[in-house]
Amino acid sequence: MPFLPRFSPSEWMMRMTTWYPLIMGREAMVATEHYLSAAAGARIFAKGGNAIDAAVAATLVEGVVNPHMHTIGGEAPMLIYLANAHRVVAINGNMTAPASATIDRYRALGLKLIPPEGLLAAGVPAAFDALAVALREFGTMSLGEVAAAAMALCEDGIPMHPGLAGDGETPQDLSGLIGTASIRFNAKKFREKWPTSAAIYMPGGELPHTGDLIRNPALANFFHRLLDAEAATRNRGRESAIDAARDRFYRGDIACDIVNWSDANGGLLAASDLAAFTTKIEAPVSAAYRGVTVHKCQPWSQGPVFLQQLRLLEGFDLAAMGHNSADYIHHLVEAAKLAFADREQYYADPEFTPVPLEGLLSQRYSDLRRTLIDPRRASMEQSPGDPRAMRPLLNTNGADARSWGPGTIHVTAADGHGNMIAVTASGGWIPSSPVIDTLGFPLGSRMQTFFLDEHHANALQPGKRPRTTLTPSLATRNGDPFLSFGTPGGDQQDQWTLQFFLNLIDFGMDVQEAIEAPRFSTAHFPSTFYPHNARPGVLRVEDRIGEDVRADLTARGHLVEARPPWCEGHVLGIRFDPARRLLQGGADPRGQMAVVMPAQAIGW
Repeated sequence: MPFLPRFSPSEWMMRMTTWYPLIMGREAMVATEHYLSAAAGARIFAKGGNAIDAAVAATLVEGVVNPHMHTIGGEAPMLIYLANAHRVVAINGNMTAPASATIDRYRALGLKLIPPEGLLAAGVPAAFDALAVALREFGTMSLGEVAAAAMALCEDGIPMHPGLAGDGETPQDLSGLIGTASIRFNAKKFREKWPTSAAIYMPGGELPHTGDLIRNPALANFFHRLLDAEAATRNRGRESAIDAARDRFYRGDIACDIVNWSDANGGLLAASDLAAFTTKIEAPVSAAYRGVTVHKCQPWSQGPVFLQQLRLLEGFDLAAMGHNSADYIHHLVEAAKLAFADREQYYADPEFTPVPLEGLLSQRYSDLRRTLIDPRRASMEQSPGDPRAMRPLLNTNGADARSWGPGTIHVTAADGHGNMIAVTASGGWIPSSPVIDTLGFPLGSRMQTFFLDEHHANALQPGKRPRTTLTPSLATRNGDPFLSFGTPGGDQQDQWTLQFFLNLIDFGMDVQEAIEAPRFSTAHFPSTFYPHNARPGVLRVEDRIGEDVRADLTARGHLVEARPPWCEGHVLGIRFDPARRLLQGGADPRGQMAVVMPAQAIGW
């Protein structure tokens, strides 16, 4: 089967129906949520770096230009296809709870939930170590080379963009990002409670505007400290030099700064928590769908829920239903309800909680669960199954739900050798925690996703990694690299990326067409973040999907909410054809249209 159909120039013009062009090349491809991070990745490629080098550089820049979505104080799970080994690895870029973070401790403070803001929600920051481990093990360049662009932007200043500033902010929340994460929305808190944040993002106490330059000298100095440690041990080799920077972060003076800040602001982090932290390289979880194998992170992420949805949907002829028809949307939504009910019941850090993953992904269990989908009626139940006893339903009332948080970024890159990487990074948000004055970034607040209920799979325990929504995706075909993709969006990530994937596989779209096609999501199931909200039956549909389809869905019992035409997610994707060594990459115009994030793909 040819990778791309061959059209005449006039036919190509007739097919030009996307806002952004499909980017094609043979040597390098990078797609990110901001053009400056894409440019940083491209420069690394131009200097001879591989896909992992480029993605690490781009992710570091994302932490500077989109600090309302992600900083180095957060988390960075990733999936990597290694061309020389012909295999996929997962990097567990998730934080861990401090040793003193116990359920009893929070209860003694009178808390029933871990707060969504501040240091009580802060665990050990994981993003830096995850990126450093990826670079050390699978990259080719030094930390100094890949961090140069991020450090320069801290020193020279980033041009403020509307999504970060909040210029043109509207009362209506278009994407889950506007109105919650911007500096304008958080200005009062910065001025009155978090002066270290205001000093960087509101210089002189004034709201920044699009085009204003924002400098972060403390973050620049943080990078200098890491690179000084690397340079001092360069004679021992590239890997040892990167390890020296990691050691300074987790066991040196940077760790001291983090612990001192935590102590001064009511946090629970201790020096021993950082010293004991390690990033794990793991085997991914995978499932086959119509000749393509999709790889996801272990169930400390929500990643396997993507695979569960595929298992349920492979029993239907989705193409025959028609793209974004009422039948198609209904079956995807009903499959999501079943898969996410299992996520809520079972998913957690598998080192602390046994997760019946083999059963959840088995053919027999999927066949049993699929019988629960009524083709004409929307379910209003939260209905996990029993994969251990192979029963379609478990006798339980489930757990409470949570609404999703302020933001996330995604970076994906690939090179002509076949290396591919997907990084979904988040946390360390400037709206959720004050900036550490000596380091220039805040700590993450991911511990809010734990439950203070000993019986919940995702119950808080010292040293445990919280179940995270961060869920990069990577796919192979016949063992060869095929697709890397992801999106911001909390609990919606594995709904939006699933639609992108099905657009490619079942409907034959190219990457950019698959990204720009209208999308939808359900808020039915228990979600992840404080304050445990759920909206049973709610189906959010971009209004580019016709009124007749929405009316049909309403008649089936869905609580349909028509949404603005470009608001459901910010998917990025790269597809690789190894036979022709051809790359195609795409970026989502939704971020630009919602004035949130100006995504871009660059390749050649």
